[in-house]
Amino acid sequence: MVWRNALRVGAVLACLSGTGLVGPTPASAADRFSTELSGLPAQFTAGDQVRTVSAVVSRQGNGGCVKVRWSMVLSVQGLRLDQVKMDRVEETGSFPLDIRAQGDVARLTDRQLDPGTLCPDRTVTATYRVAFAEDVTRGRITMAAEAYDPNLRLLARRTATRQVVGAAPAPTTAAPEPTTASPEPTEEVLEPTEEETEPTEEALAEVPPPAAANRSANASGGFGVVQAAFLLGGLLLFLGVGLLMRLRQLTRTASDGVEGDDARPVRRPVRWTTVRR
Repeated sequence: MVWRNALRVGAVLACLSGTGLVGPTPASAADRFSTELSGLPAQFTAGDQVRTVSAVVSRQGNGGCVKVRWSMVLSVQGLRLDQVKMDRVEETGSFPLDIRAQGDVARLTDRQLDPGTLCPDRTVTATYRVAFAEDVTRGRITMAAEAYDPNLRLLARRTATRQVVGAAPAPTTAAPEPTTASPEPTEEVLEPTEEETEPTEEALAEVPPPAAANRSANASGGFGVVQAAFLLGGLLLFLGVGLLMRLRQLTRTASDGVEGDDARPVRRPVRWTTVRR
């Protein structure tokens, strides 16, 4: 009876110790993630002017801490992607990015996890520097900041749209405008908009999420399997030709030896005659 009770107590203690070792999960269903874009101007000006934009992700809940990987999606209208320059920076300098472009949409994904750690009631910030080429006259840019966990699960996203104007005023037409016409207001056009879901959601979805964000952009170059196959095939062809030439030489030598043996004169047998006494 004493041994049976001891076994029961040991089983209960083992279960309790196993439960304590499991610990809290990194994220629970009650956790809430949100992302904000800060530092955005009312409008961007093309030229040498560089703006600093920050994406901040926060977490509310009782879960544990988690690392973050940032991905910024750009969508342009009225200008080209090569007229936009965006760099990801940290305190130590430039942060490496994996860039994928398709049409008027580009995705800039961190190759490494953010140095910070996202914990409850704390934030992780990503800083970007944005500039536009001097030949831009007018256009729009939509930025979507996305925060992912190490398993590439989307935590939160925030989008914002801004107008881009040229440094110099646009050239006017030669025909004079009527004096009775009142100038059209431009303040409503330049009014910034920020939403959780933009009308350009379909355009932003053209470039897929970072399925292999930790892979370098130049990993596809260099000496690959195809080059190795071509090299091996050329080596085998060279060896095959050499063997055929060697076999042909040996066959010719053997045939020459046989013909030389047949060309030798044949000795006739000597006939012995009996000499009479």
